[in-house]
Amino acid sequence: MKKLTELASWQKLKTHFDQTSSLQMRDLFEKDPSRFDKFSLKFNDILVDYSKNRITEETLKLLFDLAKEKDVKGWTEAMFKGEKINNTEGRAVLHVALRNRSNTPVIVDGKDVMPEVNKVLDKMKKIL
Repeated sequence: MKKLTELASWQKLKTHFDQTSSLQMRDLFEKDPSRFDKFSLKFNDILVDYSKNRITEETLKLLFDLAKEKDVKGWTEAMFKGEKINNTEGRAVLHVALRNRSNTPVIVDGKDVMPEVNKVLDKMKKIL
């Protein structure tokens, strides 16, 4: 498997970074008055504004290309399925279980891990 920095999409992104590193925010907003609308999103009460970063439509395209080349969608699906994607420790990553306030079963190796996760979270509450 290639290292991230060896991928073609990474190299294109690096070249793009080198080409855009001197861009000024003031100029980007002057050239595109709808920049905030293009480079921000809102989900319920959460606003994510990345318009004040040195980012262009080309930057986004290149970032999405990198995500596709690294199969971020596939890895995300594997994480939600409880597959063992932590290669260092040979186990599932349980980020989803830690944030699972609905207590929907999270199955790893045929077993619901939520009871164990809730026990640990309860212990943590007592410490605080």
